[in-house]
Parts: sequence; C-alpha cells; structure tokens
Amino acid sequence: MEQKTIEKLKAELLLKKERLEKELSGFATKDPFLKGDWDSRYPRVPEGNLEEAASEVEEYSTALPIEHSLELQLQSIDLALDHIAKGTYGICEKCSKQISEERLLAMPEARFCAECSSKI
Repeated sequence: MEQKTIEKLKAELLLKKERLEKELSGFATKDPFLKGDWDSRYPRVPEGNLEEAASEVEEYSTALPIEHSLELQLQSIDLALDHIAKGTYGICEKCSKQISEERLLAMPEARFCAECSSKI
C-alpha cells in the first residue's frame, strides 16, 4: 500500500478517535490509571427527590453499554494507529495476508481481511 494512502487513513483514524473521545467526554471521564478506559459519571442523587434520583440512575445505566461500545471502537483505532507506527498496518491478524485497500478505505481500523472476518 502506498505511503500516501496510509497517511490518509491515519488522518481519518485520528479524526474518528477525536470524535469518539469527544462523545465519551460528554458523559464519562478518562481513567488516569487504566489506558483506554473511561468511566461513566455516576449521578449525584439529591436527597429527598426520588423521581430525579431514579431518572439519574436510569440515565447512568443507559450510558454504560454506550461507554463500552465507544471504548471498543477507540481500542480498535488505537491498535490500528500502533500498527501504522510499527509498519505492520493492513496485515490480517489471523492469516497474516494483506487486507485489501478497499476494505481499509471503508473501515481503516479493520483488523482482519474480508475472508477471515467472515469466519469470525
């Protein structure tokens, strides 16, 4: 794959990472002790107002799976950026064949070629 294409994909990955971190920061904070981990903010439940407390707890429980999904996306992006830095970007983690450029253009964080991805 051409270096120009890799640079384009790297820029796209960095943009995706920035958007995901911005979205996460709306309801979670980055864990300073665990790389790649974010923690949804637990609601401050005011005393005596049960309806507001229930609403805040429901919002928190809704945020947890969203946080998890966004964290997984960030991990894939970080892994792709690491592979770019190491010069191993675009190599299928399962069969070690080159991932097609078309696949990487569609999904720059792809870890598997189309054939191996269909088997997972």
